[in-house]
Amino acid sequence: MLMAIFYGSTTGNTESAANKMKELLADCIAEVVDVHRAKPEDLLKYDLLLFGVSTWNIGEVQDDWAAFLPKLKTLDLSGKKVAFFGMGDSVGYPDNYLDAMGELWETIGKLGTPQLVGVWPIDGYEFDESRALYDDNHFIGLGLDDDNQWDLTEERIANWLAQVVQEAGIVESA
Repeated sequence: MLMAIFYGSTTGNTESAANKMKELLADCIAEVVDVHRAKPEDLLKYDLLLFGVSTWNIGEVQDDWAAFLPKLKTLDLSGKKVAFFGMGDSVGYPDNYLDAMGELWETIGKLGTPQLVGVWPIDGYEFDESRALYDDNHFIGLGLDDDNQWDLTEERIANWLAQVVQEAGIVESA
């Protein structure tokens, strides 16, 4: 199964998380791609796509993703497995924590019928509202908060990746 990570990063936090994932999954990840340098058709080469995004201002998608998302309109990701990780600030912006991750899924989830993997529990997070909620108890993917919970980032990444590879059916690679 071919996997890749596509991310957008302004301050480097999302890029750091993507590189940590690459380090943990080693040869399982074919490439780590900044969406600023990506072409929409690049997504079609992979069976499992991990998407990383940060939330900016008041619930806005990171700039590189904002420019990339409209280019995806004609893609069909049916048969692909997709997983999301997002950066946010739960203390400074508790009313729109991880909103960009939710917006990414709202767009990518309509590109055919991709299968969402890596739904993550909200236990241990404090926030008021989020567009990234899958249901009352889960985010659509991994939430990271390097501003307020930086000490939990590495453990959360490792646990989430173990869950993603299991759900994607590649447990032997974990």
